[in-house]
Amino acid sequence: MDILRIATAGSVDDGKSTLIGRLLYDSKSIFTDQLEAVERTSVQRGDDYTDLALLTDGLRAEREQGITIDVAYRYFSTPRRKFIIADTPGHIQYTRNMVTGASTADLAIILVDARKGLLEQSRRHATLVSLLRVPHVVLAINKMDLVDWSEEVYNAIRDEFVDFASKLDFADVATIPLSALKGDNVVERSTHMDWYHGASLLHHLENVYIASDRNLVDVRFPVQYVIRPQNGRGDYRGLAGQIIGGVLRPGDEVVVLPSGLPSRIKSIDTADGELQEAYPPMSVTVRLEDELDISRGDMISRPNNQPTPTQDIDAMVCWMDSSPLSVGGKYVIKHTTRSARAMVKDIMYELDINTLHRDLSPGTLRLNSIGRITLRTTQPLMADAYQRNRQTGSFILVDEISNHTVAAGVIAS
Repeated sequence: MDILRIATAGSVDDGKSTLIGRLLYDSKSIFTDQLEAVERTSVQRGDDYTDLALLTDGLRAEREQGITIDVAYRYFSTPRRKFIIADTPGHIQYTRNMVTGASTADLAIILVDARKGLLEQSRRHATLVSLLRVPHVVLAINKMDLVDWSEEVYNAIRDEFVDFASKLDFADVATIPLSALKGDNVVERSTHMDWYHGASLLHHLENVYIASDRNLVDVRFPVQYVIRPQNGRGDYRGLAGQIIGGVLRPGDEVVVLPSGLPSRIKSIDTADGELQEAYPPMSVTVRLEDELDISRGDMISRPNNQPTPTQDIDAMVCWMDSSPLSVGGKYVIKHTTRSARAMVKDIMYELDINTLHRDLSPGTLRLNSIGRITLRTTQPLMADAYQRNRQTGSFILVDEISNHTVAAGVIAS
Protein backbone atom coordinates (compact mmCIF):
# COMPACT_ATOMS: atom_id res chain seq x y z
CA MET A 1 0.00 0.00 0.00
CA ASP A 2 1.14 3.53 -0.67
CA ILE A 3 1.30 6.25 1.99
CA LEU A 4 -0.71 9.46 1.93
CA ARG A 5 0.83 12.29 3.96
CA ILE A 6 -1.80 14.72 5.20
CA ALA A 7 -1.54 18.11 6.89
CA THR A 8 -4.43 19.82 8.61
CA ALA A 9 -4.72 23.59 8.49
CA GLY A 10 -7.14 26.31 9.47
CA SER A 11 -7.83 28.85 12.18
CA VAL A 12 -7.98 28.27 15.93
CA ASP A 13 -10.84 26.07 17.18
CA ASP A 14 -11.99 25.01 13.73
CA GLY A 15 -11.87 21.39 14.95
CA LYS A 16 -8.70 19.98 13.41
CA SER A 17 -7.74 17.84 16.40
CA THR A 18 -11.32 16.62 16.82
CA LEU A 19 -11.45 15.65 13.14
CA ILE A 20 -8.24 13.62 13.40
CA GLY A 21 -9.49 11.99 16.59
CA ARG A 22 -12.73 11.07 14.82
CA LEU A 23 -10.79 9.58 11.88
CA LEU A 24 -8.70 7.49 14.26
CA TYR A 25 -11.73 6.42 16.31
CA ASP A 26 -14.13 5.57 13.48
CA SER A 27 -11.43 3.74 11.51
CA LYS A 28 -10.68 1.68 14.66
CA SER A 29 -7.05 2.83 14.73
CA ILE A 30 -6.72 3.53 18.46
CA PHE A 31 -6.07 1.12 21.32
CA THR A 32 -8.55 0.50 24.11
CA ASP A 33 -6.28 2.00 26.75
CA GLN A 34 -5.88 5.18 24.67
CA LEU A 35 -9.64 5.57 24.43
CA GLU A 36 -10.05 4.90 28.16
CA ALA A 37 -7.45 7.57 28.97
CA VAL A 38 -9.26 10.10 26.78
CA GLU A 39 -12.60 9.22 28.38
CA ARG A 40 -11.12 9.70 31.88
CA THR A 41 -9.62 13.06 30.96
CA SER A 42 -12.89 14.20 29.39
CA VAL A 43 -14.76 13.36 32.62
CA GLN A 44 -12.13 15.14 34.73
CA ARG A 45 -12.56 18.25 32.60
CA GLY A 46 -16.33 18.16 33.05
CA ASP A 47 -17.16 17.34 29.44
CA ASP A 48 -20.42 15.45 28.80
CA TYR A 49 -18.85 13.76 25.75
CA THR A 50 -15.62 11.99 24.88
CA ASP A 51 -13.29 14.69 23.56
CA LEU A 52 -11.51 12.93 20.70
CA ALA A 53 -9.26 15.98 20.20
CA LEU A 54 -7.28 14.74 23.21
CA LEU A 55 -5.92 11.92 21.04
CA THR A 56 -3.70 14.52 19.36
CA ASP A 57 -3.50 17.36 21.87
CA GLY A 58 -0.95 15.56 24.01
CA LEU A 59 0.88 18.49 25.57
CA ARG A 60 -0.41 19.67 28.94
CA ALA A 61 -0.31 23.29 27.80
CA GLU A 62 -2.45 22.39 24.80
CA ARG A 63 -5.03 20.62 26.93
CA GLU A 64 -5.26 23.59 29.29
CA GLN A 65 -5.61 26.14 26.49
CA GLY A 66 -7.67 23.96 24.15
CA ILE A 67 -5.41 24.70 21.18
CA THR A 68 -2.69 22.81 19.32
CA ILE A 69 0.80 24.25 19.79
CA ASP A 70 3.17 21.62 18.44
CA VAL A 71 2.82 19.45 15.35
CA ALA A 72 1.35 16.09 16.37
CA TYR A 73 1.81 13.18 13.97
CA ARG A 74 -0.63 10.30 13.96
CA TYR A 75 -0.59 7.11 11.89
CA PHE A 76 -3.44 4.87 10.79
CA SER A 77 -4.35 2.64 7.90
CA THR A 78 -7.30 1.15 6.08
CA PRO A 79 -7.36 -1.83 3.71
CA ARG A 80 -6.71 0.61 0.83
CA ARG A 81 -3.98 2.95 2.09
CA LYS A 82 -1.69 4.02 4.93
CA PHE A 83 -1.92 7.55 6.32
CA ILE A 84 0.37 9.94 8.20
CA ILE A 85 -1.51 12.97 9.57
CA ALA A 86 0.21 16.12 10.81
CA ASP A 87 -2.09 18.01 13.17
CA THR A 88 -0.71 21.54 12.79
CA PRO A 89 -1.43 24.63 14.92
CA GLY A 90 -4.13 27.09 13.93
CA HIS A 91 -2.99 30.03 16.07
CA ILE A 92 -1.12 32.74 14.14
CA GLN A 93 1.65 32.64 16.76
CA TYR A 94 2.54 29.11 15.67
CA THR A 95 2.44 29.57 11.90
CA ARG A 96 6.03 28.28 11.75
CA ASN A 97 4.85 24.92 13.13
CA MET A 98 2.18 24.74 10.44
CA VAL A 99 4.83 25.27 7.74
CA THR A 100 6.83 22.39 9.19
CA GLY A 101 3.86 20.03 9.17
CA ALA A 102 2.79 20.91 5.62
CA SER A 103 6.26 20.78 4.06
CA THR A 104 6.09 17.03 3.34
CA ALA A 105 2.34 16.67 2.75
CA ASP A 106 0.65 15.22 -0.33
CA LEU A 107 -2.73 16.61 0.68
CA ALA A 108 -3.93 19.37 2.97
CA ILE A 109 -7.23 19.48 4.82
CA ILE A 110 -8.20 23.09 5.42
CA LEU A 111 -10.89 23.26 8.07
CA VAL A 112 -13.38 26.10 8.31
CA ASP A 113 -15.91 26.64 11.08
CA ALA A 114 -19.28 26.85 9.33
CA ARG A 115 -20.38 29.56 11.77
CA LYS A 116 -17.39 31.83 11.05
CA GLY A 117 -16.62 31.20 7.39
CA LEU A 118 -13.20 31.96 5.90
CA LEU A 119 -10.91 33.87 8.28
CA GLU A 120 -7.55 35.53 7.66
CA GLN A 121 -5.69 32.56 9.13
CA SER A 122 -7.63 30.21 6.84
CA ARG A 123 -6.43 32.23 3.85
CA ARG A 124 -2.88 32.39 5.23
CA HIS A 125 -2.74 28.62 5.59
CA ALA A 126 -4.20 28.09 2.11
CA THR A 127 -1.53 30.43 0.69
CA LEU A 128 1.25 28.61 2.54
CA VAL A 129 -0.07 25.24 1.37
CA SER A 130 0.03 26.55 -2.20
CA LEU A 131 3.59 27.89 -1.80
CA LEU A 132 4.66 24.53 -0.41
CA ARG A 133 3.24 22.93 -3.57
CA VAL A 134 0.84 20.61 -1.77
CA PRO A 135 -1.14 19.54 -4.84
CA HIS A 136 -4.38 18.25 -3.33
CA VAL A 137 -6.64 20.26 -1.03
CA VAL A 138 -9.81 19.37 0.84
CA LEU A 139 -11.93 22.22 2.18
CA ALA A 140 -13.66 20.64 5.17
CA ILE A 141 -16.53 22.84 6.30
CA ASN A 142 -16.86 21.68 9.90
CA LYS A 143 -19.50 22.10 12.62
CA MET A 144 -22.36 21.88 10.17
CA ASP A 145 -24.51 20.67 13.07
CA LEU A 146 -24.24 24.17 14.59
CA VAL A 147 -25.76 25.81 11.49
CA ASP A 148 -28.63 23.31 11.20
CA TRP A 149 -26.93 21.44 8.34
CA SER A 150 -27.59 24.42 6.08
CA GLU A 151 -26.86 23.92 2.38
CA GLU A 152 -26.88 27.71 1.87
CA VAL A 153 -24.10 28.20 4.44
CA TYR A 154 -22.07 25.43 2.82
CA ASN A 155 -22.50 26.85 -0.68
CA ALA A 156 -21.50 30.37 0.40
CA ILE A 157 -18.27 29.22 2.08
CA ARG A 158 -17.45 26.82 -0.76
CA ASP A 159 -17.88 29.48 -3.43
CA GLU A 160 -15.78 32.00 -1.50
CA PHE A 161 -12.94 29.53 -1.05
CA VAL A 162 -13.04 28.26 -4.64
CA ASP A 163 -12.78 31.85 -5.86
CA PHE A 164 -9.79 32.47 -3.54
CA ALA A 165 -8.12 29.16 -4.45
CA SER A 166 -8.38 29.91 -8.17
CA LYS A 167 -5.57 32.44 -7.67
CA LEU A 168 -3.36 29.79 -6.01
CA ASP A 169 -1.59 26.71 -7.35
CA PHE A 170 -3.55 23.55 -6.58
CA ALA A 171 -4.05 20.45 -8.71
CA ASP A 172 -7.56 19.96 -7.33
CA VAL A 173 -9.85 21.21 -4.57
CA ALA A 174 -12.58 19.09 -2.99
CA THR A 175 -15.18 20.50 -0.58
CA ILE A 176 -16.89 18.36 2.06
CA PRO A 177 -19.45 19.46 4.70
CA LEU A 178 -19.04 17.56 7.97
CA SER A 179 -19.30 17.46 11.72
CA ALA A 180 -16.13 16.09 13.27
CA LEU A 181 -17.72 15.96 16.72
CA LYS A 182 -20.64 13.80 15.61
CA GLY A 183 -18.86 11.94 12.79
CA ASP A 184 -21.05 13.10 9.91
CA ASN A 185 -19.28 12.69 6.53
CA VAL A 186 -15.98 11.84 8.22
CA VAL A 187 -15.90 8.07 7.72
CA GLU A 188 -19.53 7.39 6.93
CA ARG A 189 -21.93 9.44 4.80
CA SER A 190 -24.20 11.72 6.82
CA THR A 191 -27.95 11.24 7.02
CA HIS A 192 -28.41 14.92 8.00
CA MET A 193 -27.27 16.39 4.68
CA ASP A 194 -29.21 14.63 1.94
CA TRP A 195 -28.41 17.58 -0.36
CA TYR A 196 -24.71 16.60 -0.40
CA HIS A 197 -23.97 13.84 -2.92
CA GLY A 198 -20.17 13.66 -2.68
CA ALA A 199 -17.89 11.23 -0.87
CA SER A 200 -17.07 11.12 2.82
CA LEU A 201 -13.71 12.47 3.88
CA LEU A 202 -12.11 9.06 4.42
CA HIS A 203 -13.39 7.76 1.07
CA HIS A 204 -11.83 10.77 -0.65
CA LEU A 205 -8.52 10.27 1.19
CA GLU A 206 -8.46 6.60 0.22
CA ASN A 207 -8.96 7.31 -3.46
CA VAL A 208 -7.08 10.53 -4.26
CA TYR A 209 -4.34 9.77 -6.80
CA ILE A 210 -0.84 10.87 -5.77
CA ALA A 211 1.60 8.60 -7.63
CA SER A 212 2.19 11.10 -10.46
CA ASP A 213 2.95 13.94 -8.00
CA ARG A 214 6.33 12.58 -6.95
CA ASN A 215 9.36 13.33 -9.06
CA LEU A 216 11.81 10.43 -9.09
CA VAL A 217 13.61 11.43 -12.30
CA ASP A 218 16.41 13.76 -11.22
CA VAL A 219 19.15 12.05 -9.21
CA ARG A 220 19.89 14.06 -6.07
CA PHE A 221 22.05 12.63 -3.28
CA PRO A 222 23.32 15.21 -0.75
CA VAL A 223 26.32 13.88 1.17
CA GLN A 224 25.65 13.93 4.88
CA TYR A 225 28.71 12.15 6.21
CA VAL A 226 31.92 10.58 4.89
CA ILE A 227 32.48 7.15 6.47
CA ARG A 228 36.08 6.17 7.11
CA PRO A 229 36.32 3.27 9.63
CA GLN A 230 39.10 3.64 12.17
CA ASN A 231 39.66 -0.11 12.44
CA GLY A 232 39.41 -2.90 9.94
CA ARG A 233 38.74 -1.98 6.32
CA GLY A 234 41.17 0.90 6.04
CA ASP A 235 40.48 1.43 2.35
CA TYR A 236 36.74 1.83 2.84
CA ARG A 237 35.39 5.29 2.00
CA GLY A 238 31.64 5.64 1.82
CA LEU A 239 29.36 8.64 1.32
CA ALA A 240 26.36 8.43 3.60
CA GLY A 241 23.11 10.31 3.04
CA GLN A 242 19.47 10.14 2.02
CA ILE A 243 18.38 9.93 -1.61
CA ILE A 244 16.01 12.79 -2.38
CA GLY A 245 15.55 12.19 -6.09
CA GLY A 246 16.06 9.60 -8.81
CA VAL A 247 17.33 6.02 -8.72
CA LEU A 248 20.92 4.96 -8.04
CA ARG A 249 22.50 1.73 -9.28
CA PRO A 250 26.06 0.33 -9.21
CA GLY A 251 27.87 1.27 -12.42
CA ASP A 252 25.91 4.51 -12.95
CA GLU A 253 27.88 7.51 -14.15
CA VAL A 254 27.64 10.38 -11.68
CA VAL A 255 29.09 13.82 -11.10
CA VAL A 256 30.02 15.38 -7.76
CA LEU A 257 28.94 18.98 -7.19
CA PRO A 258 30.04 21.70 -6.88
CA SER A 259 33.44 20.46 -8.09
CA GLY A 260 31.96 18.86 -11.22
CA LEU A 261 34.28 15.83 -10.98
CA PRO A 262 32.93 12.67 -12.70
CA SER A 263 32.95 9.11 -11.37
CA ARG A 264 30.93 5.88 -11.25
CA ILE A 265 29.05 4.19 -8.44
CA LYS A 266 31.04 1.22 -7.20
CA SER A 267 28.50 -0.07 -4.68
CA ILE A 268 25.49 0.96 -2.61
CA ASP A 269 25.76 -0.27 0.98
CA THR A 270 23.32 -0.57 3.87
CA ALA A 271 23.40 -2.24 7.26
CA ASP A 272 21.71 -5.24 5.64
CA GLY A 273 24.21 -5.54 2.81
CA GLU A 274 24.70 -4.20 -0.72
CA LEU A 275 21.83 -3.04 -2.92
CA GLN A 276 21.43 -3.20 -6.68
CA GLU A 277 19.05 -0.26 -6.65
CA ALA A 278 18.24 2.61 -4.28
CA TYR A 279 15.60 5.32 -4.48
CA PRO A 280 13.91 8.01 -2.30
CA PRO A 281 13.64 8.21 0.64
CA MET A 282 16.21 5.49 1.36
CA SER A 283 19.27 6.29 3.48
CA VAL A 284 22.33 4.51 2.06
CA THR A 285 26.10 4.67 1.77
CA VAL A 286 27.46 5.16 -1.74
CA ARG A 287 30.99 4.13 -2.74
CA LEU A 288 32.58 5.63 -5.86
CA GLU A 289 35.23 4.08 -8.09
CA ASP A 290 37.46 7.17 -7.82
CA GLU A 291 39.07 8.76 -4.76
CA LEU A 292 37.63 12.27 -4.91
CA ASP A 293 37.70 15.12 -2.44
CA ILE A 294 34.13 15.00 -1.15
CA SER A 295 32.71 16.32 2.11
CA ARG A 296 29.39 17.07 3.82
CA GLY A 297 27.25 19.40 1.74
CA ASP A 298 28.44 18.12 -1.64
CA MET A 299 25.89 16.48 -3.93
CA ILE A 300 25.92 13.53 -6.31
CA SER A 301 23.81 13.74 -9.46
CA ARG A 302 23.79 12.54 -13.07
CA PRO A 303 26.13 14.26 -15.57
CA ASN A 304 23.32 15.13 -17.97
CA ASN A 305 20.76 16.13 -15.34
CA GLN A 306 22.27 18.21 -12.59
CA PRO A 307 21.38 21.36 -10.67
CA THR A 308 23.46 24.41 -11.46
CA PRO A 309 25.46 25.55 -8.41
CA THR A 310 24.42 29.11 -7.62
CA GLN A 311 25.08 31.79 -5.04
CA ASP A 312 22.08 33.94 -6.00
CA ILE A 313 18.78 32.67 -4.61
CA ASP A 314 15.33 33.98 -5.62
CA ALA A 315 12.76 32.67 -3.16
CA MET A 316 9.41 33.03 -1.43
CA VAL A 317 9.78 33.08 2.35
CA CYS A 318 7.55 32.96 5.39
CA TRP A 319 9.11 35.19 8.04
CA MET A 320 8.93 33.63 11.51
CA ASP A 321 10.74 36.04 13.83
CA SER A 322 9.55 39.02 15.86
CA SER A 323 12.47 41.07 14.52
CA PRO A 324 11.64 42.07 10.92
CA LEU A 325 13.56 41.00 7.84
CA SER A 326 15.27 43.90 6.10
CA VAL A 327 17.63 44.38 3.17
CA GLY A 328 21.23 43.77 4.21
CA GLY A 329 20.33 41.28 6.93
CA LYS A 330 22.82 38.44 7.36
CA TYR A 331 21.83 34.90 8.28
CA VAL A 332 22.93 31.29 8.09
CA ILE A 333 21.18 29.41 5.28
CA LYS A 334 20.68 25.65 5.63
CA HIS A 335 19.98 23.88 2.33
CA THR A 336 19.93 20.06 2.18
CA THR A 337 23.14 19.13 4.05
CA ARG A 338 25.01 22.36 3.25
CA SER A 339 25.23 25.45 5.44
CA ALA A 340 26.50 28.86 4.33
CA ARG A 341 26.12 32.50 5.21
CA ALA A 342 23.62 34.58 3.28
CA MET A 343 22.78 38.25 2.91
CA VAL A 344 19.40 39.67 1.89
CA LYS A 345 19.93 41.61 -1.34
CA ASP A 346 16.36 42.71 -1.99
CA ILE A 347 12.76 42.37 -0.83
CA MET A 348 10.86 42.27 -4.09
CA TYR A 349 7.34 42.27 -2.64
CA GLU A 350 5.10 41.23 0.24
CA LEU A 351 2.01 39.14 -0.41
CA ASP A 352 -1.29 40.34 1.05
CA ILE A 353 -2.89 37.25 2.58
CA ASN A 354 -6.50 38.38 2.09
CA THR A 355 -6.32 39.72 -1.47
CA LEU A 356 -3.10 38.07 -2.79
CA HIS A 357 -2.04 41.49 -4.07
CA ARG A 358 1.66 42.35 -4.05
CA ASP A 359 3.10 45.26 -2.09
CA LEU A 360 6.09 46.17 -4.25
CA SER A 361 7.75 48.38 -1.61
CA PRO A 362 7.26 46.70 1.77
CA GLY A 363 10.59 47.84 3.24
CA THR A 364 10.60 44.90 5.67
CA LEU A 365 8.86 41.59 6.28
CA ARG A 366 7.27 41.23 9.69
CA LEU A 367 6.31 38.19 11.75
CA ASN A 368 4.24 35.69 9.69
CA SER A 369 4.55 37.81 6.54
CA ILE A 370 5.04 36.09 3.18
CA GLY A 371 7.19 37.72 0.55
CA ARG A 372 9.66 37.28 -2.27
CA ILE A 373 13.32 38.04 -1.63
CA THR A 374 16.74 37.56 -3.20
CA LEU A 375 19.75 36.24 -1.29
CA ARG A 376 23.47 36.12 -1.95
CA THR A 377 25.29 33.19 -0.34
CA THR A 378 28.98 32.75 0.51
CA GLN A 379 29.04 29.24 -0.96
CA PRO A 380 27.29 27.80 -4.02
CA LEU A 381 24.09 25.84 -3.36
CA MET A 382 22.98 22.94 -5.56
CA ALA A 383 19.42 24.13 -5.86
CA ASP A 384 16.38 23.28 -7.98
CA ALA A 385 13.09 25.10 -8.22
CA TYR A 386 10.81 23.93 -5.40
CA GLN A 387 8.17 22.68 -7.84
CA ARG A 388 10.82 20.35 -9.30
CA ASN A 389 12.21 18.96 -6.04
CA ARG A 390 10.97 19.83 -2.58
CA GLN A 391 14.24 19.07 -0.78
CA THR A 392 16.65 20.85 -3.10
CA GLY A 393 14.14 23.65 -3.59
CA SER A 394 13.70 24.59 0.07
CA PHE A 395 15.81 26.07 2.84
CA ILE A 396 15.68 27.73 6.24
CA LEU A 397 17.34 30.89 7.53
CA VAL A 398 18.88 30.92 11.01
CA ASP A 399 19.81 33.94 13.08
CA GLU A 400 23.56 33.89 13.66
CA ILE A 401 23.33 35.28 17.20
CA SER A 402 20.25 33.60 18.72
CA ASN A 403 20.46 30.44 16.58
CA HIS A 404 16.68 30.68 16.07
CA THR A 405 15.08 29.64 12.80
CA VAL A 406 13.71 32.89 11.41
CA ALA A 407 12.39 31.92 7.98
CA ALA A 408 11.41 29.02 5.76
CA GLY A 409 11.84 29.52 2.03
CA VAL A 410 11.03 27.90 -1.28
CA ILE A 411 13.14 28.60 -4.34
CA ALA A 412 11.25 30.15 -7.23
CA SER A 413 11.37 28.75 -10.73
